[in-house]
Amino acid sequence: MIGASTQIGPMVQILTADHPRDADSRAKGLALDRPIAIGANVWIGGGALLLPEVSVGDDAIIGTGAVVTRDVAPATTVAENPARPISPAPL
Repeated sequence: MIGASTQIGPMVQILTADHPRDADSRAKGLALDRPIAIGANVWIGGGALLLPEVSVGDDAIIGTGAVVTRDVAPATTVAENPARPISPAPL
């Protein structure tokens, strides 16, 4: 799900595929689908990577190249690898 007015930059990857942690299951070719939820009015910078089962709250900002491994709270700016909250730069 991607909310209204969300902006997604170039080369963003939204990855919902996952694989079992058990080697025998992986050897059988098993794969899992894990959802990603992106709220409304979110801004995702170019090259960001969202991993399976994360949620991004309304009005959040994902910095360019960030690797999102955990949920992002509404109206929070995250950046870096792994993505973590940062203080937004003044306008």
